[in-house]
Amino acid sequence: MAEKAVILLTGCSSGIGRASALALAARGHRVFATARKEGDLAGLERDGLTALALDVTDPATIAAAVGAVLSRANRLDVLVNNAGYPQYGSVEEVPLAQWRAQFDVNVFGTLLVTQAVLPAMRKQRSGRIINVSSVAGKLGIPFAAPYCASKHALEAMSDALRVEVAPFGIRVVLVEPGPVETRFGERARSGVASLLSRPGPYRELYKLAERAMDVDFQRGNLPAEAVAKVIVKASESTRPRPRYPVGIMARAYIALRRVLPDRWLDAQMRRTLRMPSPP
Repeated sequence: MAEKAVILLTGCSSGIGRASALALAARGHRVFATARKEGDLAGLERDGLTALALDVTDPATIAAAVGAVLSRANRLDVLVNNAGYPQYGSVEEVPLAQWRAQFDVNVFGTLLVTQAVLPAMRKQRSGRIINVSSVAGKLGIPFAAPYCASKHALEAMSDALRVEVAPFGIRVVLVEPGPVETRFGERARSGVASLLSRPGPYRELYKLAERAMDVDFQRGNLPAEAVAKVIVKASESTRPRPRYPVGIMARAYIALRRVLPDRWLDAQMRRTLRMPSPP
């Protein structure tokens, strides 16, 4: 990888994406920050940082953004797939259309952007793809199944891709943050609150999930800049690790998931949510 890399990031309107774009530009890299609407990137342009419109569900805008990077910089060294959003609700109650929308952004959006950059990376025989996953990619969190499932899929896709593109000099990295205090988290809490506004068999359980989200799952909350720091490290390292868990909660839960039985983890999740034990 070039010492000062050409980097394309998705999902830069706020949070991790915006913090990462600024951190990478501050390191002297040539950064192309994207969001669905270029107006969402207001105030972001500065030396070494260019704002572009890119909707990960729209192949035309993906092609236009990748083409703009290659025409202006003549290469693309790093792709950071950060665009994503949370979808909450029980497996039973979330409509299929919302499941599909979750995967369209978090999985297929990442896939489309990755497919768009790989020909250039293969041609130059180098490149790096950094996929922003989550501790949710390792755990099944009650009432967050759509989001967790999308991140599980992202993890599997990244693992396969890492081996497939290694012969072309391309490295694939997963960044796995725990809870992060961003507008993403605000949207998550808003989603749970909306579930409480309508009747249904899970309404009382949603109340428990809301309390856990505001208390238990927020312990050790990370600022977006902490994740950005890891993304910078993954971008610049000569031999990046396949995975970078970020934060105490992510490291602890991922380690426990490897060694503890499912029944114990289920019981621990029920205790965290104050949910009743099964009959």
